Amino acid sequence: MKTNELITKLQECANACFHCADACLHEEDVSHMAACIQTDQVCGSICLTTSKILASNFNDVNDLIKYCAKICGICAEECAKHDHAHCQACAKACESCKEACLSYLNN
Repeated sequence: MKTNELITKLQECANACFHCADACLHEEDVSHMAACIQTDQVCGSICLTTSKILASNFNDVNDLIKYCAKICGICAEECAKHDHAHCQACAKACESCKEACLSYLNN
């Protein structure tokens, strides 16, 4: 996977995560969504940070990308637990981003 393609995936994932977190705040039982909101916020932040660092052409990024893949996997699992459309969309975006990170590392 090329750097620009990964940057796009990271940004898409961050957008999905922040949208999900915001939508979770409007659910009937917000306390039930606390872990989802927190995980979304962390995943969105790490994806944005990783995309910014990749855009700067900094060379030592592999550990960051590995960590990002890990957090995307955790977020995908958490969001998949909820039936809300925004959670399901976020789970899909996170899984896709995780796979993109792993693909980037394997090239």
